[in-house]
This record gives sequence, structure tokens and C-alpha cells, in this order.
Amino acid sequence: MIQNKNNGALSNIKVIDLTRVLSGPFCTMLLADMGAEVIKIEPPKGDNVRNQGDMIDGYSSYFAQFNRNKKSVILDLYKETDKDILKSLLSDADVVVENFKAGVFAKMGFDDKILQSINPRLIRACVNGFGSEGEMSERPAFDFIAQALSGFMSLNGSENSGPMRAAMPISDLVAGLYCSFGIVCALQSRVKTNQGQRVESSLTSGLISMMAYLSSESFVKGTAPKKSGNNHPILAPYGLFQSSDGEVAVAPASDKFCNIFLECIELTELLNQEIYKNNENRMKNRQSLNDIINKKMKLETSDYWIKKLNDAGCPAAKVASLPEALDSQLIKDTEMVITSSGPEGRRIKMTGFPVKLSETPAQLYRSPPLLGQHTEEVLKNIK
Repeated sequence: MIQNKNNGALSNIKVIDLTRVLSGPFCTMLLADMGAEVIKIEPPKGDNVRNQGDMIDGYSSYFAQFNRNKKSVILDLYKETDKDILKSLLSDADVVVENFKAGVFAKMGFDDKILQSINPRLIRACVNGFGSEGEMSERPAFDFIAQALSGFMSLNGSENSGPMRAAMPISDLVAGLYCSFGIVCALQSRVKTNQGQRVESSLTSGLISMMAYLSSESFVKGTAPKKSGNNHPILAPYGLFQSSDGEVAVAPASDKFCNIFLECIELTELLNQEIYKNNENRMKNRQSLNDIINKKMKLETSDYWIKKLNDAGCPAAKVASLPEALDSQLIKDTEMVITSSGPEGRRIKMTGFPVKLSETPAQLYRSPPLLGQHTEEVLKNIK
């Protein structure tokens, strides 16, 4: 349900959104969800995503997912008159966000020096593929390329499958998330300095930062970590195991949980064997250990094992399909599916707000806009 009253944490912040497709719109949507006034500047043909994905009465659910809580204004930035309008909008804005190729916004006449002259307090944020400096900075970037270049793709899958991309456009999402975090940091800094600054995130840098213990291993050994598929790269047993009616995800993240797991499935005697007595040995002999565990767990159903393991304190879960996950009690309890009542009366389901604030919560203030829906409203005091 759409809320009319905006008491969000960012309700006093005005954002000019020049982004399109995914990484930038995700960033600005996060700000809008927290109450920021986000004015999405679109070319006359609109964001390309308006014509992609599954449609609901001619309206893209893909576009809706990343552009709720925003206003849409049409400007043709190939025209000098519309560039002047943009400058007017920027003059009293708090943030501008763009995700053009590095250097493109400057070539359009909006480099850092000009932006600072327009508004010294303006936070100037961008999401790009490979950073704004260096030999690759001006290359076009897409999620698939970032997954490949960052090493991320090389670590997914198994030795048999070869490199695998993540199903979701993870580099876009991570970069957008980091950019929104950077913007909030810059806004807080501005409270002390009264000056804006530049904020930048990139698809590749975001993925590199997420490598966790995998990058640590690479730094120490100087070699690429082995693909582990659904197994954990440094723990055993850990992964997917076969029950009588499907697969169960089990995550014994320490020796303590390993003991609980093996006790629940009545295989604690394995710990008395030299080849399984500690994690190092279990890693070396993981396949034979998994074979023994699978043989045992196939004697009962997934529900049986999930209840028994969780009751004992060992994390375990069913592998849910996406429709099952979206309709689960967990998602209902955490309000992670919401419904927009528009535009034009369309009911569009979308994922909810993952960050919960007790006093200034994220809300759905307005439905995803029609192309140019707010042009007259926003520009009436400029023209």
C-alpha cells in the first residue's frame, strides 16, 4: 500500500537521477525508499528498461522494481535548453547520480568543476564499470563482463561445470548499494564541511570487495582458489545433502556444529577415524565423507532432517524455488514482498525493504512513474 506521509530518514534530500538500466536506478531507489525526493531524468524515449522484461498491462515490471518512489521528468540532454534546465535543477539539489561511461557526463558539459560552480554543496555520485582512471575506464561495462574480469565468475560452479555467472546481476546491485552508502556518508560529511564531494563506485571494485576469505587465500598462496560448487571452500562437511525426497542445505560452520550434525544423523563414529577427525582431514576426504552422509540422509525426508537439525541447533534448510521463497512465511514475516497500486491502477508486486528503521522506516510513497509523468510538476517553476 502506498503511504502519503513522508517521514523517511532522507525526506529532506533532493536527488537528481540521471541513471538508467540497473546499477544507478538501484542506488537511487534505495535513497527514494528512505524518503529522498528522487527526480529521474529520462530521454524522450525513456529508460531502456521500460521496454524490457515481463509486462503488466503494457508496463514493465522490471522497470517498476527499480524505479518506485521516483518522479519522472523528460529532458533531451542533446539540447542546450534542456541542459540549462538540468543546471537549474542541480542548483538546489543535494545529490546528482549518473552511470554513464566514465567521462561522458563531463563531455556533456558537466565536469566536476562546472558542477561545483553550479552548487558547491552538491554530492556528485557515479557508478561505472571499471573506475574513472586507468586504461579500462572508458570501456563499456555490463554485469557479465564485470563478473568475468573480477575473478568472481571463475570461482563459481564446479571443476566439471567450468566458470559460472551468478544468476542475478550481482555486480550492478553491489555497485548500486555501495554508491548509495557512499552518498549517505558524503551527506553526513557535508554536515561538518558544508561542501559536496565526489562519490564513485564501480562494478568490478564492488565484486572484488566481496571476495572475503577467497581473496585472503589468493594473497597467501598466490594461486586461484579451487571451485567448490555447493561445498564450502574451507569447511567439511558443509553443503547440499540428499534426503529421500530432495536436497537439504546444511551449514555446520565450526567443529561444534559438525559434531551436532553428525550426532543428529548418527554418524559421530566418523570423528574417531583418522581421515575425518579434524576439518583439515575432512577437507582432504570430503567426497567419501559426503557419500557416507548422503547414504544416511536418504533414509529420511527433507522435512525430517531439517526439523531435527534445527532443533539441535545446526542450521539446515530446504532449497526453495524462487516462487516458493517469495511466498514463504519468512518473506511474509519480514515484509519482503510489497504491492504497488499504480501506475494507472496496475497492481505490481516487487521486493520489499531489506533495511528496517524503527522510527523512520522505508516506505512505498509513490508508484513507479509513467514516462514524463512529473515533468510539468517539477519544471513549472523553472520554465
